[in-house]
Amino acid sequence: MIDQIECDRLDRRRRAIIEAARELFVEQGYERTTLSDIVDRAGGSLATIYKLFDNKEGILEVVVFEKASSGAELIRKAAKEGGTPVEILHRLSVSFQGHFLDPEVVALVRIVIARSVSNKDFARRFFERTATRTHDSLRQMFTDWHDRGVEMNAPPDILAELFLGLFVSDVHAEAISHQLGTNKSVERLHTRIEFFLAGAGLQGDRELPRTALPEH
Repeated sequence: MIDQIECDRLDRRRRAIIEAARELFVEQGYERTTLSDIVDRAGGSLATIYKLFDNKEGILEVVVFEKASSGAELIRKAAKEGGTPVEILHRLSVSFQGHFLDPEVVALVRIVIARSVSNKDFARRFFERTATRTHDSLRQMFTDWHDRGVEMNAPPDILAELFLGLFVSDVHAEAISHQLGTNKSVERLHTRIEFFLAGAGLQGDRELPRTALPEH
């Protein structure tokens, strides 16, 4: 019982530290945020931070990967709701735009770009845990459609790369321009997705065969 109570306490403390660090990294940047700043906002002690995360970079990894790695879940949700490929991709595009252009995500991507210059291992881990996982989930969705008889003009991995690239390019533009360079209008999003659908050969209102989609 005592061990469980201690585990619960540490889990709550860990959550508070992550939330405080995320807020501070977004508000004042990673470099200007100190461990003492995080303790002041989250409560607890420096000893707890060292015990749970080792150092500030350990906190950054958790904050960044937790916030930026939910693309696969958005794909799973859009596919599970069903409909035609056109409907699913339009639904997913709205979710992707909302996620990738979320101000917190943009701020964290800006931090990642800066850290990646001096820390190649960090850059590699970020890419593997975010872009690669999202790409793999998209590729699996297109593969599922192909296996169920949906005609496409390109292999699933190419379609996944092109679709994801629409949103990765936007978040990079936002991060670099500090929110000056991206048109977030519904009309622009719709036009881009229609262009993708035409090139992919996925236009039309054909429903997917009624078989259960695998959980990924």
